[in-house]
Amino acid sequence: MTEINRLEFEASLWSQGLTAVAGVDEVGRGCLFGDVVAAAVILPVGLVLEEVNDSKQLSEKKRDRLYDLIIEEAVAWSVARIEASVIDTIDIRQASRLAMKQAVQGLGVVPQHLLVDAETVDLEIEQSAIIKGDSLSQSIAAASIVAKVTRDRLCTEVWETLYPGYGIAVHKGYATKVHREALQELGPTALHRRSFLKGFFDVQEQLLFE
Repeated sequence: MTEINRLEFEASLWSQGLTAVAGVDEVGRGCLFGDVVAAAVILPVGLVLEEVNDSKQLSEKKRDRLYDLIIEEAVAWSVARIEASVIDTIDIRQASRLAMKQAVQGLGVVPQHLLVDAETVDLEIEQSAIIKGDSLSQSIAAASIVAKVTRDRLCTEVWETLYPGYGIAVHKGYATKVHREALQELGPTALHRRSFLKGFFDVQEQLLFE
């Protein structure tokens, strides 16, 4: 199996004299509940973080450790959140893109190039949309870890307390059986994405009477 060079994209840009290369990614796009969270990370030229990979491929313990390392090593990093009511208003793709835009704007350093996971950011900055970028680029992978850890901590430390009984700390807002059953029993909260639940209760009722 060929080993992935996760600095291929960065190295090409660095060789052109671009030192402020930002990786950008989001998490929570497919959830029924809560904010979509995006992160932007600029890492130092030449830095190699061997274990950094797509956040979904890492254990929670490793993500937490790498989160601390990324925050410590980054030239700049930023996180942005777009809440459920906005997602319902502008749709999840536009909300994800808005979160990415806000994350980049919050960096405090103006990036010379953006490496984005399969998306475009609505900013006048040169950028590359990379399919499966969180597996292929160290910078995007770093952003995915920062975004994932941020959102998971919101689930476990904030939203679980605000809305007990839904299992948010466990399923992180995704449409698991436990989550669907809790929705059926308790109804949606203020942080549920109503646009994602359209037809959900109709389907549940139909199943009950079949």
